[in-house]
This record gives sequence, C-alpha cells and structure tokens, in this order.
Amino acid sequence: MGYSKTLAAGLFATLLLAPVVLATDPNPLQDFCVADLDGKAASVNGHPCKPMSKAGDDFLFSSKLAKAGKTSTPNGSAVTELDVAEWPGMNTLGVSMNRVDFAPGGTNPPHIHPRATEIGIVMKGELLVGILGSLDSGNKLYSRVVRAGETFLIPRGLMHLQFNVGKTEASMVVSFNSQNPGIVFVPLTLFGSNPPIPTPVLTKALRVEAGVVELLKSKFADGF
Repeated sequence: MGYSKTLAAGLFATLLLAPVVLATDPNPLQDFCVADLDGKAASVNGHPCKPMSKAGDDFLFSSKLAKAGKTSTPNGSAVTELDVAEWPGMNTLGVSMNRVDFAPGGTNPPHIHPRATEIGIVMKGELLVGILGSLDSGNKLYSRVVRAGETFLIPRGLMHLQFNVGKTEASMVVSFNSQNPGIVFVPLTLFGSNPPIPTPVLTKALRVEAGVVELLKSKFADGF
C-alpha cells in the first residue's frame, strides 16, 4: 500500500510539472530575436525580442571589429567587444566575438570567461598564448607562440593570457559560444574588487606582507 501511494504521488507530481517543463524549447522559435536593449519585459536568459517589423536589417552586419583599438593603456592592449550589448542581433544565438590589439610587449592579462569556450585566430604579429589548467592538471601551463594565421582554443572557465612577444603590433580575433561570455580579470578581481577583499585574506593567500598587498591595491584603485 505504501508503494502504491508513493507511485501515485510521483505520477501526480509529474503531471503537475509537465506543462512547465514543456513550456520551454532549447531551439530558436523564430528566424531572429533582435535584442530590445531598452525593453522592460522580464526575460530568463537574454533580452526580449523587438518586433521583426521594427528590427530593420542592419542587425545582421557589424563593422565594429574593423578598426584597431588604442593600445596606449597600462596593459599595452585594447579589447573591442562585440557581444549582445554591442550587436543586438546576437540575442539568443549563443555567439559573440572580441578583437584584441597589442602594442609591442603588450599583454591581455590573466583572465577567465566563466560562461564560454573561446577560439581565436592571430591576425597579425606573434602572441604567446598561455592556458592554465586546473588543480587536476597539476596547475600546468600550456603555452605556445601563435603566429599570424594560426589558431588557439581555450576551454570554458580556464584562466588564460596573451602576450605580444614580437617587435611590432599584433592583433587577434576570438569567438565565444555565448552571447555574453563574461570576463574575470584576475589582477583586477583580486586587488580592485568592490568592496575590497580584506588585506589579511590576501596576505595569507599570497604569502606576502600587508604592505605588498596595499601597494597592489593602489595600482588597481581606478580599475584597468
């Protein structure tokens, strides 16, 4: 009798939840869903769609990555983002791109994309690409100098970096399997968080004196 009651309860719960489960579809339900970035409608993942009659046709094309960014920054690099906020036509499609330009000796410092795998191609120059494995790999650093026309792959969530090892400017274009891959810059996150990470936490974690931590925090007080 106890088994019958349990089975009946399970079937009831399944039937009750069925309409909710079947109300979603993992595939697009229209040709395009151009993001209404000013829309106030609630959304689960992404932005509400503009009516197709108001979308125009320029959402399929962008020239934003055609121009190099200014590399006169502390890192000697410039990131030009092309995600859903910059190209609303990407909404719900699960793709985005970046262009990164490097001065000689410039770097794209250690960072993580928490929501996407990355694939990139070096368009000009020579870049040292480094990918850091997890603790399971023994914190192994996988690295190679990647030259113009060559590609690299960075699995989702792994820390990585690029450094211009050449004597001339370099550039790369990368693609993500997310319309909003996110980014966590390791130095900025550790030393420029808001509110700040308590200094005693960082002195213990980094095994340095408080003065070193405070110096590093001062370097990132204004962000990147």
